[in-house]
Amino acid sequence: MMDSPVPAATTDQRPLRMGDIAPDFQARSTLGPVKLSDYRGRWLVFFSHPADFTPVCTSEFVAIARAAEAFAALDCGLLGLSVDSLYSHLAWVRAIRDGFDVTIPFPIVEDPSMAIGRAYGMIDADSADSSAVRATYFIDPDGVIRAMTWYPLNVGRSVEEMLRMVAALQRTAGDDVLAPEGWRPGGDLLATAPQDQQAVLAGHDMAWFHRTQADAG
Repeated sequence: MMDSPVPAATTDQRPLRMGDIAPDFQARSTLGPVKLSDYRGRWLVFFSHPADFTPVCTSEFVAIARAAEAFAALDCGLLGLSVDSLYSHLAWVRAIRDGFDVTIPFPIVEDPSMAIGRAYGMIDADSADSSAVRATYFIDPDGVIRAMTWYPLNVGRSVEEMLRMVAALQRTAGDDVLAPEGWRPGGDLLATAPQDQQAVLAGHDMAWFHRTQADAG
């Protein structure tokens, strides 16, 4: 097994937040050795699941695999993780292929020591297992965590929302625009509110703080 440079989280470690650099690690996966920093230069969705061979996790992985080309079109990598061993991951991948005619095209990292999960806050430092973990980290090309979502054991994530999140983060990354509720590529954006009194007083009604504009990007 490859050693992971990521230490286990301690009880006094500050939880990861948006804007933090995603902790690097190196580990075995279903597609060979993986190092998180190898994804620098492109977007990455890094997501954990409670366990292999479970109903909700299987539904998620089948759906994510079927959407892999859509993530690739956004130049976004996919990386899964659970505390299960590499051998369990490989057996599960085969069962998914045989049962759903779907091949998982992205790596699934093993984390039997829970070191990676604890470093990311996916698993409580005092927890004996990972049964409540279903976390997703949206990481930008510089390795910065731009968004996080958390779901309970009994509720699956929305792959459509994962794609929407990546697209919205990318669209608003460098421009002075905001993505409104439910925004999808091609939809209207919001202009940022003015930051000085003159500009505010020059506006009318609510236009100065809620002004839509066609997406010219």
